[in-house]
Amino acid sequence: MFLNSSDHKNLAQIYTQVAKVNPKIGYTTVYRTLKLLTRLGLADQRKFAGGETQYEPTSGRSHHDHLICLGCGKIIEFEDKALEALQNGIAQRHRFRIFHHRMELYGQCGECRSKKVSKRKG
Repeated sequence: MFLNSSDHKNLAQIYTQVAKVNPKIGYTTVYRTLKLLTRLGLADQRKFAGGETQYEPTSGRSHHDHLICLGCGKIIEFEDKALEALQNGIAQRHRFRIFHHRMELYGQCGECRSKKVSKRKG
C-alpha cells in the first residue's frame, strides 16, 4: 500500500489507509513501522517548510528533488541530469564527496499564481 505509492503522505493519511485494511491497527504501530521503514532506507521522512512530517517510499525510485508551493502545499517532484552534473562538478572542484543531498525549492505553483491574478482582476 504505502510502499507502492508515489506521493508524499503524513502519518494520519497513512494510518487511514492502513486502518481500512486492518481496523484494529493502532496509530502507534503505524508510526513505529514508518520509523523502521525509514531506518531501513525503504522510506524517506520529509518536513517541508516547517510543516507536518511526510513520508515517501524510496524503493524503485530514482533520486529526485522537490518544488513546494507555499500557497497550497502541492509538492512537485523533478529530476534534472544537468543540475545533478553541476552539483557533482562543484563537489569535485572542492574535493568533496557527496553521500546524499536534498533540494527543496519553495515558491508558488501555477494554479496558486493564477488564482492570485484572477482575484486581482475580479
